Amino acid sequence: MRIGLNLENSQAAKAGLVFAELQRVAGEQYGHEVVNVGMLSENDHHLTYIHLGIQAGLLLNSKAVDFMVTGCGTGQGSLMSYNAHPGVVCGYCLDPADAFLYSQINNGNAVSIPFAKGWGWAAELNLRYIFEKLFDGPRGEGYPKERAVPQQTNARILGQVKVGLAKDYLEGLKALDQELVKQAVGHPDFQKVFFAHAQDQALVAYVKELLGQ
Repeated sequence: MRIGLNLENSQAAKAGLVFAELQRVAGEQYGHEVVNVGMLSENDHHLTYIHLGIQAGLLLNSKAVDFMVTGCGTGQGSLMSYNAHPGVVCGYCLDPADAFLYSQINNGNAVSIPFAKGWGWAAELNLRYIFEKLFDGPRGEGYPKERAVPQQTNARILGQVKVGLAKDYLEGLKALDQELVKQAVGHPDFQKVFFAHAQDQALVAYVKELLGQ
């Protein structure tokens, strides 16, 4: 599985620590590929939580990545920004129990974590244990086990509801302020991952045109 990470400007100073913990757990411990798509420092290509959602929508819908990890000060802005996009099902994780329950019951393709609110002593350990519960073993098996079948059914139905209510994704992107989208895709790390792995050629062509390539 390829797992992407993006943080917005207010929490960029923590990006190195977050990436290291994600790589330690998802990469080294569980053998997944971990990639950053911005930001990695406060001086990096500027992104708000709105840009993060655009990046995630493009990466997940094009299958350039399989899962996204994101966050902002409270985790709420990035959560809402992610879930505004078709094809993105983002959960909210404060602790390892949240991560386990989200993984087993909701089985989405992204999580948002608060990186300012509640961030204190041993925060890196809490983050490490969140990643362990997210990426340890099979997902979507339900909890408790006797509720597994209806939980799996409801997660599948929710996905169908989102597909049914969403407009054509490419047309939706074109309806946005194109400078907003251009800023989101302007990060070199995003471009590296997207152009190397995106499987939807219509989305690739759109991003290239937007960047003047």
